[in-house]
Amino acid sequence: MSMLRPALVTFFGLTLLAGIAYPLAVTGVAGLCFPRQAGGSLLVQDGQVRGSALIAQPTEDPRYFWGRLSATGGFPGNADASGGSNLSAYNPALRLAAEGRLGRLRKADPGNIDPVPVDLVTASGSGLDPHISPLAASYQAGRVARLRNLTRSEVQERINRCTESRQWGVFGEPRVNVLKLNLALDAVR
Repeated sequence: MSMLRPALVTFFGLTLLAGIAYPLAVTGVAGLCFPRQAGGSLLVQDGQVRGSALIAQPTEDPRYFWGRLSATGGFPGNADASGGSNLSAYNPALRLAAEGRLGRLRKADPGNIDPVPVDLVTASGSGLDPHISPLAASYQAGRVARLRNLTRSEVQERINRCTESRQWGVFGEPRVNVLKLNLALDAVR
């Protein structure tokens, strides 16, 4: 019985410190030092939140650029069910998903005979990757330009502006945030 009181004081003290004080302090510092990131890196257009720069916004509307396939559960881009498909290269389901996307890409732009970049027919590890390669964006530029009554060079200019370089100039590859690109095209009147 003499050990109960110190155990309870320790339990409630650590709960207060680690469960309330520390998370509030971290949230406060993040909000002060990194307000955009702490707020979810939300993209706002015309006063309306259109999505997050960190999470893919799936669309199959041919007027928009398409991102990577999503392997999330329930529906494409489900942030509550983030995860890859974990299908091996020899799994028929992976092949069917890639062939299905390839068919939709070809149907949306039948005149485009260029090879389809691999990131347009495969899912990312999280299933929520908001980026595609500049090559994948350029592959879709003709379709988007035609359906928006723009020139291909106008669309390519937006792709170039939305292309992000390597992280800290070293890590990863150049990439295009699909939502930012689509919002930039929506801003063209």
